[in-house]
Amino acid sequence: MTAQPPGTRGPDPEADVLDFPLPPPGTMGPPEEAARLRARCPLARVRMPMDATAWYATRYEDVRKLFADSRLVRPTINDWPSRPGQPADDGPRLVTIAELDGPRHAALRHVLAEPFSARAVRHRLPCIRRLAEQLLQAFQEDGRPGDLVAGFTDPFPLLVLCDLVGIPFEDRDRFLPVLEEALSAMVTSQEGRRVTDLLHEYVAGLITRKRTRPGDDVLTLLVRQCDDGVLSHDDVMAFALSMLTVGFGISGFFLADTVHILLGRPDLWALLRDDRKMMPGAVEEFLRYMPVMNGTVILLATEDVELRGRTIHKGEAVIPVPASANRDERIFADADRLDPSRTGSGHIAFGRGTHNCLGAHLARAELTVGLEALLDRFPRLHPAEGQEPTWDDESVTKSPLTLPVSW
Repeated sequence: MTAQPPGTRGPDPEADVLDFPLPPPGTMGPPEEAARLRARCPLARVRMPMDATAWYATRYEDVRKLFADSRLVRPTINDWPSRPGQPADDGPRLVTIAELDGPRHAALRHVLAEPFSARAVRHRLPCIRRLAEQLLQAFQEDGRPGDLVAGFTDPFPLLVLCDLVGIPFEDRDRFLPVLEEALSAMVTSQEGRRVTDLLHEYVAGLITRKRTRPGDDVLTLLVRQCDDGVLSHDDVMAFALSMLTVGFGISGFFLADTVHILLGRPDLWALLRDDRKMMPGAVEEFLRYMPVMNGTVILLATEDVELRGRTIHKGEAVIPVPASANRDERIFADADRLDPSRTGSGHIAFGRGTHNCLGAHLARAELTVGLEALLDRFPRLHPAEGQEPTWDDESVTKSPLTLPVSW
């Protein structure tokens, strides 16, 4: 019998299709299967919730490699998964920065480099803090107990992003319900088309408004670059769609998960409250430790890719799982322990390669400022008595839906 390649299991590992790993109910995760897969089957085939299959990569070195592999591209929600027997979707795609490649992607990232730079984000810190204080003041005035997700961790990153990008915060009741559908597992091409058309309509109207009523914001900057011929209309659309679909959501998830963990660890809450010099390192450790994205990045192979003795064939989907990679015991000592004093993290919460997260500096600032504002205003924040957080246990992006607290 021929020896199996390292990292495989069983007589025919490519024939196995596992259920998509989900965190235990009522938790943020990571999925219990992640550690077993890292040890025994680091590249596994899994069945997605929308009845498609994909390769599921769990080890740090593989996830880093896949994120940086130019042969793997992000499909739009209109193109993947394929839906046999359903009418072809020939309309405009829901294209964000993540789905752009080549010169268009490079040109857009070049224009956005300055407004999303570390220097620009540092300049905005006082504004970000004011926005946090406004929300927490209203949250406190509403009385205790309160739901910190509805009152702070959800609206805070949205408010920050709207202020920076130039999306009217008052429009949130219009676009948020559509985004919830866009980010969920849509089953039919008709659903994908309806959501895409609604978002395109909203963003196109927003771009038109910026031409007639420009502001001091990133979207106005991009519209001017479009009018000067540097960018195309579709490029500006891709940026605005990126900000709507993932720009604020992941930051809110990280903040809610971090506060949830700290509420259960009053020793860590007190440590950060009393020693703010620990905050920068603690934020990096939170980003490593919080398994927010338990397998939501879908990449498609444009040609055959060899990994772990297996072939990811052209047209197949692969999922690099940063939530698992960031808990890889081969890279991080005592990886399942949250250690705010850990140094040299090297996490890949924001991806890697040309499509690494544009808003990484902003996300760090939101997490830092959000925590500091909470620690200052509510030094004795604690879970509300007799009330438990609620979770969406079917979602692969896990954070509490509610976080009842008192002070």
